[in-house]
Amino acid sequence: MLSLHEFAALMLVRDALDQSELRADDLEALLGRHLVTRETLASGCQRLHLTRDGRLMLDAVSRIPLIV
Repeated sequence: MLSLHEFAALMLVRDALDQSELRADDLEALLGRHLVTRETLASGCQRLHLTRDGRLMLDAVSRIPLIV
């Protein structure tokens, strides 16, 4: 099960927002669960991408109805 911080990090990766804001432990958890991958660009910078499982996780969560 992912923590709320890990879900938020997964959404940041999906939306390609400032990935530098990700906490190292959240990123390691997402990498370890194969929800994101890391790409090293020619400039040496790293960029994160959702894996198929990461997209499926966010799709599944988005279908859960909110109770207000």
